[in-house]
Amino acid sequence: MAELRPFRVVLAPPDPAWERRAALEGERLRGVLGAVLVEVHHIGSTAIPGIEAKPIVDLMPVVVGLAEFDRLQGAVQGLGYRVWGESGIERRRYCTINSALHGRREVQAHVYAAGDPHIERHLAFRDYMRAHGDEARAYEAEKRRCRDLHPDDSHAYWEAKSAWVRAAEGRALAWWSGRGG
Repeated sequence: MAELRPFRVVLAPPDPAWERRAALEGERLRGVLGAVLVEVHHIGSTAIPGIEAKPIVDLMPVVVGLAEFDRLQGAVQGLGYRVWGESGIERRRYCTINSALHGRREVQAHVYAAGDPHIERHLAFRDYMRAHGDEARAYEAEKRRCRDLHPDDSHAYWEAKSAWVRAAEGRALAWWSGRGG
């Protein structure tokens, strides 16, 4: 399988088009996955109102099982997604769409089977940031700091912010469980 190459890190101002693209991609995935798709969540920075983000919409399709998803990979690829397998995270299928016009990544889908603990982690982080503007602004500042350190290497950017994200995920999960998930 080909390797995911690092790309230039660009942070863009919040854009209402991100939410529309997330909804559109969710419907496109529902069209090819049918009953295998349980739900689709818009996650990541583009799902947190008011902060800068890489202009790449992150989706989290939840499926009945990864084997069922794997059987439909051809249909997902027919939508323009490239399927990368687990890509470093166990029990995930990672899929991307790059723009045909300029080649930049536009959508990332992190597919998990229903009940996987990664689902709660992603939803808790997103909802915690939505509910805590001060944390969202701190996250935005961390993203800028890491972009300034590694403007031409998305992998190094991700590594630089990973400790901050893990700590915030801990706070988010505590908050999430305290409110009844």
